[in-house]
Amino acid sequence: MLLQDYTERRDILKKKVGKGIILLMGNNAQPMNYPSNVLPYRQDSTFLYYTGLATPGLVYIADCDSGEEMLFGYEPQTEDFIWSGPQTSLKETAAKAGIQRSLEVGKLKTYISKVQNSGTKIHYLPAYPHDRKIFLADLFERPVADISGGNSAELIDAVISQRIHKSASEVDEIESALNEVTGPMHIAAMKMVKPGKFEYEIVAELIKIMKLHNCGPAYPVICTIHGETLHNESHSNQLQPERLLLLDSGAESKAYYASDITRTTPVGGQFNTVQKEIYEIVLNSQVHAIEAIRPGIRYADIHTQAARDIAEGLKQLGLMKGDVDEAVSVGAHALFFPHGLGHMLGLDVHDMEDLGETRVGYDKSVTRSAQFGKAYLRLARQLEPGFVLTVEPGIYFVPALIDLWKREKKHTGFINYARVEQYLDFGGIRIEDNVLVTASGHQILGNPIPKTVDEVERVCNSI
Repeated sequence: MLLQDYTERRDILKKKVGKGIILLMGNNAQPMNYPSNVLPYRQDSTFLYYTGLATPGLVYIADCDSGEEMLFGYEPQTEDFIWSGPQTSLKETAAKAGIQRSLEVGKLKTYISKVQNSGTKIHYLPAYPHDRKIFLADLFERPVADISGGNSAELIDAVISQRIHKSASEVDEIESALNEVTGPMHIAAMKMVKPGKFEYEIVAELIKIMKLHNCGPAYPVICTIHGETLHNESHSNQLQPERLLLLDSGAESKAYYASDITRTTPVGGQFNTVQKEIYEIVLNSQVHAIEAIRPGIRYADIHTQAARDIAEGLKQLGLMKGDVDEAVSVGAHALFFPHGLGHMLGLDVHDMEDLGETRVGYDKSVTRSAQFGKAYLRLARQLEPGFVLTVEPGIYFVPALIDLWKREKKHTGFINYARVEQYLDFGGIRIEDNVLVTASGHQILGNPIPKTVDEVERVCNSI
């Protein structure tokens, strides 16, 4: 990104909000087990979007009426030079973002008090780290419990309206993460999916590839033979023959843009007949969903299409029965596909969901469903050019859920429980790609990563 990108974004933001003071908080470093020993640092994504600054403890202030901008932060102290090496002054840090004024963060409370006394509105976003909520509570001299109620709807909507449409340079960042790091990660993993290997050995290889490119994960790695657990972050299992390994992993670009890819690989490099049957259903639903992506169509409708494709495939295998459209309408398919088809992607892997999942993923054309499975649909709104999203259908056999629904005699007109119970040790399959909505349709981002049965088996068995 260029300095001009950040200054133009902030100018647009000030115009969109119109009046008052904008306050954007960066993240603090978070202690691991004592104050000086911190966890790996990641800046707040909205703060990154408007400043490009990854330094902890910063606060950006903009006066929408005068256009004045200020950066509050900490001046390096002697201890910082000793323990962490050469430091950048606060003034130099501000200049990197094109911000002219820089002040010690200790002066922020006095500034905020003057603004409040003048009756000028202060716009701030929801704070997700608790230490930032405490910081705001002290700043405004209000209880922590009241801070969320003061979030600015005007600022939230203004930020979403900008960040939701990705520029060409942002798309380039996502593609660089896919092509340089994430694609090679998944191909390397496929070659390692052998009986006797442990999940953590594969994860170690993924981390090595990321470190060799001086970047990190966009989210915790999901690498598991228990793919029926949707966000399984345990890596302790040994790979066994006749199992499937589900790998959901993506790297960040050097500018912190996320990639998010899932592939499912047979242990030993060959799908058995049962695995292949289920895999082909998921793959067909994913390809069909991607083909449907274009401006103006609701993603909720594409989700329903994917659910129908899954239900139809499972009916052909005898796992489901009855009218497919009716089965999907009442949510019977959610026993096997209990999550949404996808979500927005950008600086966050679930882009901007800290600002409100419904605000980001829904619009006036669609409201959130209360139905099990469909209620988890993160993205449902009409698609627009510039949206980058994930397409990730799956089929999972969750023993506890199957047992619960069977005991409750749920959807017995659509689910063949006797047949389903033959799949209790199957695990799960998910296939995921990242897609840009274009003016005329869509573009799958990044170089192709093997996903057909033949492609996956070929990579698994290559040297």
